[in-house]
Amino acid sequence: MSKNQLAIVILAAGQGTRMKSVKPKVMHELAGLPMIKWLIKTAEELSPQKIVIVAGPGMPELQQAAKPHASVIQKVRDGTAGALRMALPELKNFKGDVLVLVGDAPLITKETLENLVALRRGKKAGITVLGAEVCCADGLGRIVADKSGKLKKIIEHKDASAKEREIKLINTGAFCIDGAKLEKWLAKVQNKNAAREYYITDLPAIAAKDKAVTKVYVTKNTDEVRGCNSRSDLAALEKTAQESLRKAVMNNGVTMIDPDSVTLHHDTVFGADVVIEPNVFFGPGVEVGSSAIIRAFSHIEGAVIGEGASIGPFARLRPGTDIGEGSRVGNFVEIKKSKIGAGSKINHLAYVGDTVMGEDVNFSAGAITVNYDGFDKHKTIIGDGAMVGSNVNLVAPLNIGKGAFIAAGSTITGDVAPDALAIERGEVETRKDWASENRAKKSDNKSGKKK
Repeated sequence: MSKNQLAIVILAAGQGTRMKSVKPKVMHELAGLPMIKWLIKTAEELSPQKIVIVAGPGMPELQQAAKPHASVIQKVRDGTAGALRMALPELKNFKGDVLVLVGDAPLITKETLENLVALRRGKKAGITVLGAEVCCADGLGRIVADKSGKLKKIIEHKDASAKEREIKLINTGAFCIDGAKLEKWLAKVQNKNAAREYYITDLPAIAAKDKAVTKVYVTKNTDEVRGCNSRSDLAALEKTAQESLRKAVMNNGVTMIDPDSVTLHHDTVFGADVVIEPNVFFGPGVEVGSSAIIRAFSHIEGAVIGEGASIGPFARLRPGTDIGEGSRVGNFVEIKKSKIGAGSKINHLAYVGDTVMGEDVNFSAGAITVNYDGFDKHKTIIGDGAMVGSNVNLVAPLNIGKGAFIAAGSTITGDVAPDALAIERGEVETRKDWASENRAKKSDNKSGKKK
């Protein structure tokens, strides 16, 4: 194989005990996407010949997430070099570059990885190591390098001297290694250290004995190499991921009034000139058309929003919702599994579920579709131009014809013909002077008690 070919191995066998979770650490999500998927997505952008994920035993969900790429099991968690050995059968006869990444540092960028690989190829180094300058290096492995960027050694925190612990250049865990020498060098790694583990960080010293130089590439962006070992780390990564997503969205023509208060999903799609007010949450599967406005405190998931539509404030759009162009969904409105036609208005205090609503419908305050009978969900169809008055109950299954008028306060249980008026109310009983007579009686009773 050509030496310009690339294979990527992602080490993801760690249990993540500090996460206190039954899920593998790398399956915890950032912006709705498991950490391992973030890393796989970036790896795929490099167009490698092969991607191999090293999982731990009892991690079927991780192996599933790795597909269609190969996954291998590290049955004994004996260190990073031990994990890399598990990938060797998948790399048989591979002579190109082997890029090794750690699964719990998911936000590393394509550009940084390209630079790490390019440094190995350009300098003809046996290994290149990705380093980063950090303010606090507690618990992290240190890189000792000369001014030219040539590595002297990598030392784990627990094995470092007091002076070595003052070093701020840390090992991020990412390596690019000569695939032709990888198996040979891995065979020489020993576990003579405090943890009795086989460290990948021993490879540079082993390579040096083989007259192979190790070079260090230092990234300026420390956020991209941040690792995850706890829920606090996960929250910090989520913040970084959200900042990156919001920046990309705004660079593509979306206005955010208060970006830090907006939560995006990794797959949220926006058209140009969308405006997003503060405190909006986007869940999975949301598409927002051009020039739409999403007002404050709205919660949206699994919904398609048409061009020029207005949503919120305080609106909830649930999965299966399709909002037509120029439609308005106002405050305290919930819509689920419904198609709303262009120009329709559902401005306040309403529920619409399992409904096909035509164009230019007015769905007034307090109106609801009664879609569930306790056993099954039923559909409501509302024709173009219909007027549904305030506090109307539309009991599905139901078909409201085009241009029909539903009087306020009605409970409609049967179909309504086009352009018809439907009124379904109980007869009003009025008792003359009832209120004043009862007030007088109550006043007399209170006066009698005082006597």
